[in-house]
Amino acid sequence: MIPIRPASTAQQVHDWLYRCVLRGDLLPGARLSETEIAAQVGLSRQPVREAFIRLAADGLAEILPQRGTYIGRISVRAVLSARLIREAVESDLARLVASTRPDLTAMGAELDLQAQADAAGDVPAFIEADDRFHHAMATAAGFPAVWQDLERLKAQMNRLRHLSMRSFDRGATIAQHRAILTALQAGDADAAEAATRTHLRQMLTELPQMAATYPDYFTD
Repeated sequence: MIPIRPASTAQQVHDWLYRCVLRGDLLPGARLSETEIAAQVGLSRQPVREAFIRLAADGLAEILPQRGTYIGRISVRAVLSARLIREAVESDLARLVASTRPDLTAMGAELDLQAQADAAGDVPAFIEADDRFHHAMATAAGFPAVWQDLERLKAQMNRLRHLSMRSFDRGATIAQHRAILTALQAGDADAAEAATRTHLRQMLTELPQMAATYPDYFTD
């Protein structure tokens, strides 16, 4: 587990654990110890217990009476639902951006950062730049809050991405992002929508392969 500076609230402990689960630092089935985490972050067990409850409410942990708290498995249904919603929303955002032709400098900058992270083999940085690329598209469309709404839906999707991007060709993701950006810069709404849908459907290939490779990590 990754050490952190002493936290002052259950929310901070929750946020740290949340990131650890999404990044794969805490794998499905891992047991969480109130005592160990409380000692690690310099808190009593009560805020740590509250953080566990919040993590369970997120669908990322299971609290089993008399047995303890365990990191939950990745929900295939939740991944597919989030992907479906993202495709519907982001394909519309792509059409909006292509039709209004706003400044796309931020998207280009994140694409460059993603390429740098890929070259360095830094998967967390790669995915962070990926997220910012999509956030920048929502912002360019004039709907930055839409991305925040999507963020709340895609926790299980992000867990899959941190797993799959260690196995799949990250260059393919960069190429898909480049195709989206090129279409947006050209003001081609049809091409931008098509490129966005192609990109977000990549997960339909990754998910079954990851579930077959790591069956103990997934649940329906």
